[in-house]
Amino acid sequence: MNTLYFFLLVVLSNGVLSENTPIVLWHGMGDSCCFSFSLGAFQKKLNESLGGVYIYSIQIGNNIIEDVENSFFKYPLDQLNETCETLSADPALVNGFNAIGFSQGGQFLRGLVQRCPTIKMKNLITLGAQHQGVYGLPRCGALPFEICNSLRKILSQFAYNRYVQDILVQATYWHDPINEETYKHESAYLGEINNERNINQDYIERLQSLENLVMVKFINDTMVQPVESEWFGFYKPGQAIETETLQESSLYTDDRLGLKKMDEESKLHFLEVEGDHLRFPWTWFEENIIEKFLK
Repeated sequence: MNTLYFFLLVVLSNGVLSENTPIVLWHGMGDSCCFSFSLGAFQKKLNESLGGVYIYSIQIGNNIIEDVENSFFKYPLDQLNETCETLSADPALVNGFNAIGFSQGGQFLRGLVQRCPTIKMKNLITLGAQHQGVYGLPRCGALPFEICNSLRKILSQFAYNRYVQDILVQATYWHDPINEETYKHESAYLGEINNERNINQDYIERLQSLENLVMVKFINDTMVQPVESEWFGFYKPGQAIETETLQESSLYTDDRLGLKKMDEESKLHFLEVEGDHLRFPWTWFEENIIEKFLK
């Protein structure tokens, strides 16, 4: 690394050139770190609103194309390990950073804070993240319920196959509420980071080290089924019609992930906004996210 570049990053991380806490971004499925029409545009607006801030947008792979491909096909825990090393080695992030995760990037950032002891994440903002997974195809709500229900039952027959779990990212957070035990034991990513099989105390302590966990739900979301997953809610076990909130779930009442304690300490924030998946007015984002959690 160029010596001058290294020095500038260290200065930035100490807040001399910018008083704002650095920000890490993780994109969603089918997107990339740096497309000008998505996260590239978001970074530009974020910089304008904050008057300058160090932003690191996570790229998995050597280029944008690989980054998009890996959002579908690279095993999530391998992505977390790679990202942990990258962020830990960045001098601009040594004093801590805020993080914003878009869709599946949100549950990946949560997994990162739980599994990476060498980073210091302060505030985690998740936009449309599937914290309790998904049980349904994107846009399936446009079809009759019977068709959608049949499709997800078919998908469940294949989603927990070990080969599928190894090669398809989205299968690792497929959550079949009708077959909860299969999900808990075979879900390679979500079953792990949600402490479904074993209680990993490190996961609890690291998640509780966050100053705030902010979860944004999109009221008119047609991508995530059920949309309650964006607030850590899900279908009640044994069926796929009625939903329950986080506070009604065993994850909360048994406090398997430490979320109950975080809620009691006012560290959990449940925000909602009109619009489809990841669609929000910038004025809303400035008022509800930037002003409250990024300044």
